[in-house]
Parts: sequence; C-alpha cells; structure tokens
Amino acid sequence: MLIRSWNLFHGNSCPPGRASYLEETVRLASADHPDVLLLQEVPVWALGRLDRWSGMTAVADVAQRPRLGPLPIPAELGRRLTGLDPGLLRSAFSGQGNAVLLGEGLRVTAHDVLTLNPPEFRRAETRRLGLDVLARLAWAKERRICQVVRALREGGSPMVVANVHATSSPGDPRIPAAEVQRAAAWVDVFAEDAEVVVVGGDFNVEPHSGALLPGYSDPGPYIDHLLVRGAEPSPLHAWPDERRRRNGILLSDHTPIELQIP
Repeated sequence: MLIRSWNLFHGNSCPPGRASYLEETVRLASADHPDVLLLQEVPVWALGRLDRWSGMTAVADVAQRPRLGPLPIPAELGRRLTGLDPGLLRSAFSGQGNAVLLGEGLRVTAHDVLTLNPPEFRRAETRRLGLDVLARLAWAKERRICQVVRALREGGSPMVVANVHATSSPGDPRIPAAEVQRAAAWVDVFAEDAEVVVVGGDFNVEPHSGALLPGYSDPGPYIDHLLVRGAEPSPLHAWPDERRRRNGILLSDHTPIELQIP
C-alpha cells in the first residue's frame, strides 16, 4: 500500500510566480494511483475539485475560510482575487484546507477533524511555554487542523489515517510541536487497539527536535513526515526535484514524501 503526502503550496511554483499550477500538481501527485494521498495547503475553492482531478475519493476539510480582511467571502471570489498574483497572495483571500484522498479498494467508515490551535489550548500552552505577545498573536492568526479517517481495506482490516498541518513558527518550534502532540493524543483516542495508524503531513517540526512521536516509525528528513504504528513500513522516500519539475517549473516549495506498508 503506497501512502504519500504533499504540501501543495496553494499550487505555486518554487520560487513563486504569477501562475498557478494547482490542478497540474494534484494530477501529478495522483498519477501513479497511490492508495492514500495526504494534501495540505489546498485553496478552499479547489477542495470540491480534488475527486475529479485525482480520480480518487477526497475527504476534504476547511482549515481557514476565504476572507477579505476580517470578512468572510465566497470561495469563488477568493479564487478570483488570488488569481491576480497567486505567488504573492497565496492564501490571503482563498483560505486553505487539508484533504485525505483514497484510492480504489479503500472505503471511509469514520471521519473527524480537530482544531490544533483553539483559543483555550493556546492560552494553556502560552503559560506553559512562556510565549511573548508577538508569538501569541502570530499563533492566533490562522486556524490549523488535523483530519482523521478510518478507512476499510477491501478484504482486510481498517486503518486510521491522520493528516496534520501544524502552525509554521520558525522562531519557536515549540508551537508546532505542541500541536503535533495534541494531534497524536487525539488520534490515540480515535484509533482502536491493533489498528494500523498513519500520522502524516506538514508538521513544521524537524526530526531532530525531539518532538516527534514515540512508538511510530522514523520521521522524514525535513518538516514533512509519515509516521506509522502497527505495521512495518518501507523506508521513507522523498521525491527528487526532477520528479516534480514540469517544463522547467518546480512545483511547490515542499517535496512529496512516501512509503509503503503491507
């Protein structure tokens, strides 16, 4: 079973330009028919198009709704505004979400979403970590989520897949680390004994931080990870740049990562 994760960078190239390659990026990620595909930084307007673009079953959830300043706006308006300069505007108007895509032979039997940085959690962690005012304000700027699905394999046992996109906080990695631990504790409650569990996505936590999860497989080399419990995965593989380069354009500022489980 091939499991892959990719932060799509809202369909931008690396470095960002004035064109969006979102559909092309989704089609590339799904072209070889992975069994499970975890996506982060998907514009809200695109969440309903993932099934068609990928040929997979998409379970999509909104993290940050489209908005114009403090005001909510329709997803289509967010798309049009972002289209003026996708590389510059990114999620400023279009919002963003996460998606778990499942291939043939997998059926969703349960689905839930956890907000990783709700106000009460931020307040408690602010006291514990001693965060300053600027860090507190930055942490509250954008809602981040963890999706979880239970998928039933045809002729096999169910598995639990969690898709994490933690807050980016280069100045204080303790913030995304706290969110990852929150997600892991929640997944533990969701998962049943003996189920295979995969926790993946953009953790915004590097492997040497010591914040990753005991009892799971080895992390990825950077900030994107696929961690497995209850099965013996293959070594994690990160795509070489040439695999995500199209017509001289490097898609996304993240590298897709993948592994196999029995």
